[in-house]
Amino acid sequence: MNKISANKTILITGAIMGLLAVLLGAFGAHGLKKLVDPESINSFTTGVRYQMYHAIVCIILGNMSVLQEVTRKRIFYFFMGGITLFSGSIYLLVIDEILGISLSSIGFITPLGGLLLILGWIFFVISLVKIK
Repeated sequence: MNKISANKTILITGAIMGLLAVLLGAFGAHGLKKLVDPESINSFTTGVRYQMYHAIVCIILGNMSVLQEVTRKRIFYFFMGGITLFSGSIYLLVIDEILGISLSSIGFITPLGGLLLILGWIFFVISLVKIK
């Protein structure tokens, strides 16, 4: 992946994650009200919020030519893995009631996703500190 296509991929993926966060947020705010309890809606909203935060950061990251491409990619991969595991597992754990299946066994994935998000931020901070 060359520099332009790496940035483009990060930008497009960030925009798609933002779009999905808005769609999932609307679903959580309106579609889930009659299907799950308020605590589950709060959890779902947390997943949406973290997805949107990281979508916005990916859009910023894709425009940061001050960071090396390999660094941007590493941070991007941590964030995408984190969104997938953290937010994705929350979404699944909330809708398992609706689907009528128990997904509680995947609950351990949520903190792993959180760890990936934290690692992404750590690498981001270190990379910013190293800018000359």
